[in-house]
Amino acid sequence: MGNWCSSHPTSELQNKRLVSIDAEDATHEGIRTVGVQKICEFSTSSALSVCIVTWNMNNKMPTENLSKLVSSDRKFDLLVVGLQEAPRCNLAQVLQAAIADTHILLGETTMQSIQLFLFGAKSSTKYIREMEVDKESDGGCGGLIRRKKGAVAMYINFSGIRMVFISCHLSAHEHKVDERNSQCRHISHSLFSKDHNRYVESSHVTVWMGDLNYRLQGISTMPARGLIHKNLQNMLTNKDQLLQEAEKGQVFNGYCEGTLSFKPTYKYNVGSSNYDTSYKIRVPSWTDRILFKVDHLGIDATLDSYESIDCIESSDHKPVKAHLCLKVNNE
Repeated sequence: MGNWCSSHPTSELQNKRLVSIDAEDATHEGIRTVGVQKICEFSTSSALSVCIVTWNMNNKMPTENLSKLVSSDRKFDLLVVGLQEAPRCNLAQVLQAAIADTHILLGETTMQSIQLFLFGAKSSTKYIREMEVDKESDGGCGGLIRRKKGAVAMYINFSGIRMVFISCHLSAHEHKVDERNSQCRHISHSLFSKDHNRYVESSHVTVWMGDLNYRLQGISTMPARGLIHKNLQNMLTNKDQLLQEAEKGQVFNGYCEGTLSFKPTYKYNVGSSNYDTSYKIRVPSWTDRILFKVDHLGIDATLDSYESIDCIESSDHKPVKAHLCLKVNNE
């Protein structure tokens, strides 16, 4: 049973910023890459099973049934769906209809095109002890074209496990690395700040999801696509800006992420699984990510899956899904 991303003892300052993604001192851990366990080792009676999905919808309603975002075997307790560039429609209702036989909507928060929905098994309402939402805009006029930048967040105390979920959309383009780093730090330090970080301070688990927009750097389109075509995308991870910046201690210090064994999730031709053939022929990149951090020694976490959902083709991004198993360690 793996305690993949449990916390280490923290300073008083760190305890006040458990959602923080930047290094507070000269030491840093970067992002820890963890393997997946195909079958969750935790029993359903002692664990909290969380399915997490992030998707940039490209302002388009999908032609596919949204139940494809989750597996038909829905044994998870919670489903968290973070959306970016969401179209103007009642997506909560659409998502609820897709999974109505097993799960109900527990909470939601939206900021124009950035949205976050939390669903639970039908019996789950009795386990909710607290729930709060927040949002943080990065300004600019992106919201006018449904490309709002910033983040929305939800805090929930579910069966005694306190969690913060964050859905974000950061600045695009390869050269805007420093801007993305700055946005991460701003979001991290601003969420729930009006309540003096009361919820963040007490969280056991923090999950970031979204279109973080970090790109592959130092490689051109055709060599990158050649490696992907040969299923050798693992050879591209050393070009990934997010992992590079975390290694420098700029963002997501001490967070965990599953192995990037799936193909880069951006940019695709809409309606296909072919990479961009426009005149820009963009370099494929893992723009869409899910990262998590456990900030409590009494919580064990394992990652059961981390994958893209290739069968959905209505956007220029592929959705990404992770299945996280959490357990209170009473030993």
